[in-house]
Amino acid sequence: MIDEELTQRILKCAFKVHSELGPGLLESAYEACLYYELVGEGLNVIRQKPQPLIYHDVKLDAGYVIDLFVENKIVVELKSVEALNDVHLAQVITYLKLTN
Repeated sequence: MIDEELTQRILKCAFKVHSELGPGLLESAYEACLYYELVGEGLNVIRQKPQPLIYHDVKLDAGYVIDLFVENKIVVELKSVEALNDVHLAQVITYLKLTN
């Protein structure tokens, strides 16, 4: 499956969850429902995937956790906030760096 197709499938599931639940719930509620939808689509999804920090060839647990990791290549970071800000972008960039 090409990345564009996979991304479209993920977005379709995310829009479905948000359309059915609406705004205002906790991030964990959206995460649980999106996980359910993605698995239902037959996708391989890891929920709350610990992401170690590699420092001098040593894997360190630095507290990084990816919300959903789809097909071992797509990082899905959910936010239930009024507006995204720079710290949210920095978090996703960090996860992308750590996962190569």
